Amino acid sequence: MPNQNKPLPPLDEITPHILRFWKARLTDKAIVQELRKVIDTDRYGIRITKLKEIRSDMGLKRARQQGHSVETIHDAMVDLRQIYPHAGSREMISLLFHEREMAVPRSVMKSYFATYEPDLFGLALHTGIEPFSGRIMWMRIWHSNKNPQLILSYYLDTLTELGHMPLVTQSDLGTENFGIANAHTLLHQWHDPALQGTLQHRWMRTKKNVMPEIMWSQLRRHFTPGFKNLLDTGMELNVYKDRVNNTAKRRDRNKVLPHGIPDMIYNSPEDFGALDFKINIESDAIDHICRVYINPSHAVFDLVPLTLGHHLTFCYAHLGCPVITRDSAWRVYLDLLNAIQLSDDLPAEIITATHDNELPLLNNHEDLPFQDDDNNSYYMGGVRGGRGLDVSHHTQLDALLADDEPDVQHTDAASDDDFNGLIVWEFIDDEGDDSGDEW
Repeated sequence: MPNQNKPLPPLDEITPHILRFWKARLTDKAIVQELRKVIDTDRYGIRITKLKEIRSDMGLKRARQQGHSVETIHDAMVDLRQIYPHAGSREMISLLFHEREMAVPRSVMKSYFATYEPDLFGLALHTGIEPFSGRIMWMRIWHSNKNPQLILSYYLDTLTELGHMPLVTQSDLGTENFGIANAHTLLHQWHDPALQGTLQHRWMRTKKNVMPEIMWSQLRRHFTPGFKNLLDTGMELNVYKDRVNNTAKRRDRNKVLPHGIPDMIYNSPEDFGALDFKINIESDAIDHICRVYINPSHAVFDLVPLTLGHHLTFCYAHLGCPVITRDSAWRVYLDLLNAIQLSDDLPAEIITATHDNELPLLNNHEDLPFQDDDNNSYYMGGVRGGRGLDVSHHTQLDALLADDEPDVQHTDAASDDDFNGLIVWEFIDDEGDDSGDEW
């Protein structure tokens, strides 16, 4: 039906969607198409000309409207290059858009590069990724990533925020991941008692936990080299996560999974020819798991343990309480580290490692079945207890394909099971391979 004679949807209903599609850097035409999927088109209508007016009122201006030049982006570029010194032209355009709300043409960025033109400090990264869409579920930095309670808290925080969970989780084989394995299994069994006796977690062995490893490598290359210059800015990884989740990756003809904006693939898998296996989760279930597995008074949840904090304050005073600025932060840190290393009365948190981090796996639970074939294809999902799609699922997929051909690149060797990645979240930890000041 034509849209011109229909009233606009209430602005408070469509502006959040407009902002979401804007962050995904969709064209006005594409935004209108996506809006028509979420509004009642029998009652309401929206055209590109009206969208432009609404977008303008929201302060969302395209590159031509913003009219940036090499000079107007200079200060923002200088700041961002301190954090992302190795980012290329394409990534800097994305950074300016997501972190500074600046829409910059490629020609201006090219002119900037033509005109103008380091390890961190014992912190640990943990990240969770949904591999079908490539969406980053969480990125956290703390003084440890080996405590299963801490790692589990990241997962439970994410479930609370989303209100749903995957069919299975997966990780590398480390005891710090036992908390998630146990908790997710119990949560899934809470909602489906038929799963009793089966661990709803996959252990990704050698060279199988690839996607988190790639994300870790990219973060180290683009983010960490300049991060030490910003100790006083309060910079958060959430900004990095948000930018990645709303930026399409380069097309890869060898990639079987869909190409597009990770956030949009995750939230609307049917638009990419995929089924949605997310499980709505009850808040009572999460509260129960927290009571069973998380001790909120555990020292691992303290940013700085009390006795260690006192010792750091003493060492800082011994240095003369130097003023900490962007220019001095790294030097103050190194001096403080040296003072601690030379100290004769180190607190117990530094001298000894705690041994209360172990959490055993659930008893009497079998692993999900592992299905491998002669073509080196394998299914690592959780549909039908790990057995994969059945006839009804294939019927649903056929209906999606018949309704609208998705923008998914296939290869001759691809099998149906290659499209089941939506059901798995995977995560990784890394504290570096060296014994020095590694992130």
